[in-house]
Amino acid sequence: MTHTAVLPDHAPDTSVTDLDDPEVGDGDRLTGPPTHADEAFPQSVASGGPTHDGVILWTRVSPDRHDPDTPLLVTVAREDDTDFSDPVVTGRLPGDLLESVYDHTVRLDLVGHLDPDTAYRYRFAYDEARSRVGHCRTLPDPTASPESIRLAVVSCQDYVHGYFGAFTHVASEDVDFLVHLGDFIYEATDDRFAGRGSPTPPDRQFELPSGEPVAHSLADFRTCHRTYRSDRALQHALEAHTLIAGWDDHGVANNRYWDHDHGVPVLPDHPKGDDGDFATQLTADGIRAWYEYTPARVEYHPETDHLHEQFRLYRRIRFGDLAEFALTDERFYRDGPPEGAISPLSITIGLRRATDPDRSMLGDRQFDWFADWLRGRGSTAQWTVWLNAVLSAPMRVGVGPLTAYPKQDAWDGFAHERDEIVRIADGAAENFVTITGDMHTFLALRQGLRHPGPVGNLLDRLRGTESDPVGVELMTPAVSSVNLAEAVGVEEGLAASITRPLFSGLLRAMNPHWRFVDGHHWGYTTVTFDREGCRWDAYAVDKTVRDPDRRRLRSFRTPTGTTRLERVD
Repeated sequence: MTHTAVLPDHAPDTSVTDLDDPEVGDGDRLTGPPTHADEAFPQSVASGGPTHDGVILWTRVSPDRHDPDTPLLVTVAREDDTDFSDPVVTGRLPGDLLESVYDHTVRLDLVGHLDPDTAYRYRFAYDEARSRVGHCRTLPDPTASPESIRLAVVSCQDYVHGYFGAFTHVASEDVDFLVHLGDFIYEATDDRFAGRGSPTPPDRQFELPSGEPVAHSLADFRTCHRTYRSDRALQHALEAHTLIAGWDDHGVANNRYWDHDHGVPVLPDHPKGDDGDFATQLTADGIRAWYEYTPARVEYHPETDHLHEQFRLYRRIRFGDLAEFALTDERFYRDGPPEGAISPLSITIGLRRATDPDRSMLGDRQFDWFADWLRGRGSTAQWTVWLNAVLSAPMRVGVGPLTAYPKQDAWDGFAHERDEIVRIADGAAENFVTITGDMHTFLALRQGLRHPGPVGNLLDRLRGTESDPVGVELMTPAVSSVNLAEAVGVEEGLAASITRPLFSGLLRAMNPHWRFVDGHHWGYTTVTFDREGCRWDAYAVDKTVRDPDRRRLRSFRTPTGTTRLERVD
C-alpha cells in the first residue's frame, strides 16, 4: 500500500537570479541601523548551507506586516563594509511570494555570487523596517589549503525545559561555522521529556494550535519553530554564524523509525504514531516545517509521492584539503528497535549486542554513499570527519553476564552496520573524527575496532595487545534538554558533588575506551582542526538562568596521525 502525504507543491526558495534590482528610492532602506526589526522580522535572520561560492540567507516577515504589494529588499556586503556602502548583492523579492503557504519565510540562495573563504554581512528591509544585521561566510575553495577551521557544536534544545544561555556564548565565539547536530525543536509542550530536577520556567510555556500537548499537524510544527526562534540568545547565535544543520528525531516525533514492510514511518511515542497514514503525513509536516525554518542545503522535492524521495539530508561539506565532512541521516531510514529490547522511559535497552547483519540505521542507499566516501578518502583531505547524530561507539553498563546496552536507539542497536563502518574507516580513512550529539552528555573517547568489555580491555592493556582505535569520537551536550543527572534528580548541590565523580568513574571503568564523560552539565563544544591536530573544548553553561556564565570543563587534543586524546590544561 502506498501512503502519500499532502504537501504544497513548491518550497520557499529564491535564487539571486530571481530577484529584481532595487529602485533608486530603496537605497536609504538598505542602509542605516535596524528599525522595527522585532515587529517586521520576529524570528530575525539566519544563514546556512555554505558552499565555496554562496550561502542560503533566511528570514521571516511578520504576517501582521505583510502586504503583497510591498517587496522584501536584501543587501549583502563584505564584513568590513559596516555601512553597506559597497554591496556585493542587492535585490527585491516581490511581496506576493511571502505567502502563508511558506509561513511567510524566505530562503535566498546566493550560490555562485560570493567569493570563497570570505566573511559577509547581510540584512533585509521591508517597508520602513530593517532587520538586524546577520553575518555569514563561505567555505574555502575545494582546491585551497586552509591552515585551520574552527566550529561551535550544539544539539538538543528543549524550549520548555530551560533557557538557551549556551547560545549567548556561542554567538561571541570566534568560530567559522555553527554545527547543529539535531533536535533543534521538540515536538511536545508538556513534561513528557522532563527530568526529576529543575521545574519548567513559567515563561517558557506555550500551546499548539491543535490543543494537543504533542504536535499533530504542520501548524503545530510551525508554532514550535516560531516559538524557538523567538528566543533572543538563539537569534544572536544564528545572526553571528552560518549554520551547518543536521537533524535527529524530535523535529517529527521521539524514537521514530521506518517500517520497511509497510513503507511507512512509525512514531512509537506519539499517541497516533502507529497509524501509517497519520505517521506519513505528520512526518511530511515535520520535514516541511524544518525545511521552511532551517537554512540547510538539502534536497527537498515535496511534489513526489514517497517520503524518501521527497527529502535527502545527508551530504558532504569540504574545507579545502584540510577536512571533509560527511553528515548522515540516522532517523529517516532506520529499522525499528532490535529484538528483545525494552523501552522504559523512552530509553531502549538491550541485554546483548544487536548484531543482526540485516539491521540498518542508514538504509542501503545512504550506507553505500557513506562507505564509498570513506573508501575514497585516501589523501584527498587531511581530516575525515563524520557529523553523526547518535553515539557511534559502544556503551555498556555492568560487568560480564550482568552487562546491559542502554543506548539501543544509538549505534549499539545497529552493531553489525557500525562495525562495518569502523572496519572501512580503519582501512581507508586517515585522521578519523566523529562529532556526535543526542545523549545530552559531554563525552570524548577513542573509537576502536574491538571492545570486549571492561575486563577484557584491562587484560589487553596489561598485555600491551589492546586493539588500535581508528579515531576519536567527540560528543557535544544538550543546550537545555534533560541530561543524565537531571533525569534522576542529582544535578545540583550535594547530590551532584557526590554523584558526578561516581557517575564518571563508573562509566569510564565499564567503558575503558571513554576518556572523559560528564552528564551533569549543559552547554556546547568547539572543535578546531589544523595541520597539527584536532582540539576539542567543552564548555558548561547553566540552563536555569537567562544570562549564565560559562566554564571550560575539559579540553583534549588529538595530534595528526594519532588516535590519542591528550588533555590540554
